Amino acid sequence: MEESEAWSDLCGLEPEKSEKRKLCLQCERPLNACWCSALPKVPLTPRNRIVLLQHPAEEKRCLRTAPMLKLGLAEGKCLIYKGKRFLDWKIDDELKEIFESENSLLLYPSRDSIDIANIPKDKGPYNILILDGTWQQAKAIYSNNPQLHKLQPIKLIPRGNSSYIIRTQPHEKCLSTFESAIEALAILEDNEQYREDLVKPLNHLCQVQLENGAVPHQSKVERIKKNEYPKAIGKKMNKLLRRAAEHVTDNISTGHDER
Repeated sequence: MEESEAWSDLCGLEPEKSEKRKLCLQCERPLNACWCSALPKVPLTPRNRIVLLQHPAEEKRCLRTAPMLKLGLAEGKCLIYKGKRFLDWKIDDELKEIFESENSLLLYPSRDSIDIANIPKDKGPYNILILDGTWQQAKAIYSNNPQLHKLQPIKLIPRGNSSYIIRTQPHEKCLSTFESAIEALAILEDNEQYREDLVKPLNHLCQVQLENGAVPHQSKVERIKKNEYPKAIGKKMNKLLRRAAEHVTDNISTGHDER
């Protein structure tokens, strides 16, 4: 067979179709990595409400935890708005009402932040706004939306280390957005069930990832202390890490990973 005929035959072959992994219809994760079995049997119904202002880049991440919160809580108790700027003429009436409500609290570190444990529960229910993204993305959302500056900022004092052990945190006491929301609800609802039940899908996710080759991550601060951090630490990173240490009890509640 001549070379030209051989190439002609090869060109006529249909490429093998790669079989797509079947996804769970609820969490949209591959079936072998689905965490839905760890969700509360009946979604929890808090008096207070979580409102996530999510940077668009968060939706592209494969290990998203916001759906855990939305599925673990009753309908309407976890609202997710995606965007960088929430201008009056772009937002719906519900979000506009949340921005204007006296009972809307913003989980964000500042000198005026109040410990959420000191928020009077009898004056609720509250809207707990959390900026969902990296540190830089959360700061950008805050800067680009002046209406957030009018809300009462609140802070969390973490009771322990993050359960999101497969992600690198700036400091071991920093919590992910998902964990911050759980902690905030547990405090305002005065109910341990929110800590105990809602964290189970995250624990399940981490366990599955560890069984498939992932490794537990130490925080950047710990790795730097042990001279194990693989990158040179510049002024910007040093400043960021110092801020993480200073605000370890003023959790910024963003997905503070290495990006």
